[in-house]
Amino acid sequence: MAHYLITGAAGFIGARTSEILLEQGHAVTGIDNLNDAYDPRMKEYRLARLQTSRGFTFHRADISHKDVLALFEGQKFDGVINLAARAGVRLSVENPWVFVESNVTGTLNMLEICRRTGQGTFITASTSSIYGANPQYPTPESASSSEPLQPYAASKKGSEAMTHAYHHLYGMNTTVLRFFTVYGPAGRPDLALFRFVQWIIEGRPVHIFGDGEQSRGFTYIDDISRGIIAALKPLGHTIINLGGHEVISINGLVTLIEDLTGKKAQVIHGPPNPADMFTNWADVNKARELLGWSPEYDMRHGTQKLIDWYLKERSWADKVITL
Repeated sequence: MAHYLITGAAGFIGARTSEILLEQGHAVTGIDNLNDAYDPRMKEYRLARLQTSRGFTFHRADISHKDVLALFEGQKFDGVINLAARAGVRLSVENPWVFVESNVTGTLNMLEICRRTGQGTFITASTSSIYGANPQYPTPESASSSEPLQPYAASKKGSEAMTHAYHHLYGMNTTVLRFFTVYGPAGRPDLALFRFVQWIIEGRPVHIFGDGEQSRGFTYIDDISRGIIAALKPLGHTIINLGGHEVISINGLVTLIEDLTGKKAQVIHGPPNPADMFTNWADVNKARELLGWSPEYDMRHGTQKLIDWYLKERSWADKVITL
């Protein structure tokens, strides 16, 4: 049995990864500040589920505060999985400071904990947004990441650079995982899939930025969590894409949800957002080679799982704030 520290444990990816590790018999120490970046009922729901599990310990704290280091003085971890972050390309334009605090300073503090508490693997979450406006598709890890389009991606670039510095200075095993548009049950309500499912099922207008022809390579949550766990092995320092193999337009996503729910969407188009990338599509050959990983869920299966979850939790999920 191993012992892992997971930041953002009440977050979408952190909670599911914690669940899987606990099911495998490992111990998980979770940390999260339960902020209100999106409706906190989602984080409270995920955390409540985790707290019923044997082997789970939780700290409510902010990883961007230096005093978080004292929480783990003298402890040993087999790995630190840094999934806490301020996420969202549009919100980062409104308040870039909080993104730097969480994504750069927070990563520094977690690297320092990993350095002080042992030489287990350090994993940090990055983003497909780091590739900027016009990468090649599908996009390999070697594509330029030096032209971010908004503070969110820029803060993740800073996090990646700090991770490499700690590898260089201290010989730590550090892996950067670049995620491509994650979705699934109990997902982030500020992202398209959760919002569209809620709006279509409840008969509310579906708001789309631009003409809806922008597309994403959506990645199901269990595929992402499997990739994170596979990346716990020592790899020196490396950057790896984890992304879905199936790219779908926003308009196509609406059509898929209409088909699966039997309900017609009331679509309202607004102006495009300059912070958004037009598309993303992951080249995951490196993940296959180093981790033996590839995505298993197609969009139809994964979206059905989200819809089933929503209908089961509808008594409160219909009230989750999605705007």
